[in-house]
Parts: sequence; structure tokens; C-alpha cells
Amino acid sequence: MPSEKMLMIGSHVVAEAAVRAGCRYYFGYPITPQNELPEYLSARLLEVGGTFIQGESEVSSINMVLGASAVGARTMTSSSSPGVSLKQEGISYMAGMELPGVIINMMRGGPGLGNIAPSAADYFQATRGGAHGDYRTPVLAPAGGQELVDLTFVAFDLADKYRTPVMLLGDGLMGQVMEPVIFPDFIDLKDLPEKDWIVDGCEGREPRALFSMFLGQQGELYQHNLHLQEKYDKITAEEMRWETNCPDDAEMVVVAYGTAARIAESAIEELEAEDLRLGLFRPITLWPFPKPALRELSKKVPKVAVFEFSLGQMVEDVIFSVGERAEIYFHGLPGGIIPTPADVADFLRSAAKGDGKVGRRIDV
Repeated sequence: MPSEKMLMIGSHVVAEAAVRAGCRYYFGYPITPQNELPEYLSARLLEVGGTFIQGESEVSSINMVLGASAVGARTMTSSSSPGVSLKQEGISYMAGMELPGVIINMMRGGPGLGNIAPSAADYFQATRGGAHGDYRTPVLAPAGGQELVDLTFVAFDLADKYRTPVMLLGDGLMGQVMEPVIFPDFIDLKDLPEKDWIVDGCEGREPRALFSMFLGQQGELYQHNLHLQEKYDKITAEEMRWETNCPDDAEMVVVAYGTAARIAESAIEELEAEDLRLGLFRPITLWPFPKPALRELSKKVPKVAVFEFSLGQMVEDVIFSVGERAEIYFHGLPGGIIPTPADVADFLRSAAKGDGKVGRRIDV
């Protein structure tokens, strides 16, 4: 049976959910504003017979994740923005070697060292691969406490199902806010599907080896990348996730994800008193982005308003989805500023009127 409702901050929620989802190996390096996550796991993993290691750097930590994954463990790391940048080479290697693992990014302001205030400006880094080569990683975007629980479980399952790194993309505010959550029971590690590809010795059988990603023979890398693309096409076809709440007579749909979506939802409720009929479309997988669902919605709604905690990243996927089917309005803020629902309502009111006072219209 699921546990009783518990009150926890977001970073602790992810950590506890990971343990219950079968993670027994964590490797990381401290960076604000996600330090509460490894702090929690440093004690919690010992209680369940797991392993916690603070590496000497982000680079060493992601490569420890690679090693633990290669021998079949459910493993993860966590960081925040510039720390994830340092992990990118290892993530690229894991994608190429088809190794599952979970990467948590509680985003902070950037570019460069930036600041420790919440941001959502790592969208491009997360959804476009981030490092070198033709690869993708599924990206899950929770909007609050209970989804931090649920999508952490999903992340580990997707990683194993497709043999790929999976990223859970939160932000500093989400990691610090305390909310009530309900955890599922611990999974039984014996119930997980067998991993017949892992490096676990070769007694009684032919030795097996993972791709080293040094594919020097003619055509090797070419064929391997085609194989990876087939997998990414399958993920795109089968794993899109989104949530929509849009009345039939909506005059505009708001597209937002994560914490921004929760603020937008409150703003939409405020505007109901002004007889503005607005809907909300919230992508949960940022990659694969749910383009078909948003495209279908744009056939019914003449305007699309995009709000995000960056100066314009997810809006590009909205443009790819909607094109010229609807008027697109955008409002974004750089890292470190958390708007109120009233601030977002000003943008939505302006977009509905098309007066250009807040945000801007996107020419496609």
C-alpha cells in the first residue's frame, strides 16, 4: 500500500522516490540549490544497503554513474545548471553506449556561474542533447511535489526500457518548496526486467562487451547512429506526455511547463472573473515535445500564449508545433525573477487583446 501523506521539500522528495524506485547507487558533487538531495541520500542509501559517493568533481561523478550502469545497477546523479554542463560529455557517452541512468537538474540562473535563484534556461541543453553527437535524452518536467514522486519512478523505468539516460528537469524553487506527497511502496529489485547486456563476467558463456564508442571500423559509427535514431523515433512515437485543460470555447491557450505552469494556472483562474476563456497546455515530456497534441489544439484555438522562466527556448518548439495556425505571443523572464500570478495575468490579458503592452507577438 502507498505510504501516508508526507510533507517534504522537493529535493528530498526526489531522493526518497529514487530510493523507492530501486536506485541504490548515487554519485554527485555539491552545488546550490540542489544540495539537499545528495545530503538526504548520503544517509538514506546507507539504510537500504546502497552506495553514496561524493565524487571529486561533476566529471568524475557522471562517469561513476556510467560504470554502475554498465554492471546493471539503477543509478543516478543530480546537479544544477553549470554542474550539469560539466556532466555533458559523460551523458553523451552513456547515450552512445546505451546505458540507463537518471540525471536530476534543479535549474539555477545562468549563463556562466549565474546565481542560485530559480530559472528554466536549461531547456535547450536538456532537449537538444547538450553535448556532442547525434543523441537525445528523454526529458521529464514535473510541476510540483507529487509529480516529482511519480516522474522519478517514470524516469528510472524509461531509462531501463530504452537503455538511455533520462533527465528530470526541475528548478531551484521546486527543489526548495515543501509540499504534501504520497510515496508508492518500494519496488522489489527482483521484479525488474533482466538486463542481459550488462558486464558481469563471462563464466560459462561467451564474454560480452558494451560499445566502447570508439567505433573506428568503416561504417560502424554510421550504423550505430542509425540504430540509436530508430530508438529515438520509437520514444517519440510512444512516450509523449502532456496535460491540457482547455474549454471548448477558449479564445487562447497558454503553454507553460514546470513551476511556470503552476503560476500560469493561477493567472488563468484570476482572468476567469473577467470572462476571458483561456486554456492551459502543459508539456510533461520536453523531449519528445508533444507537438501533435498542441498542433491539434491549435486548430480550435486562434491564439497561443507561451510563458517560461527564460528569454525564449521552449517557444521554439511551440513554433515548430503550431507554425502559422495560430497567433503566438511570448513572455519570458531571465533567471532569478519569480513572477506572481498577477504579473502573468497582465501578459495573458495583453496577449488576448493583442495590444503588445506585455510580452511580444512572434512572427512566424
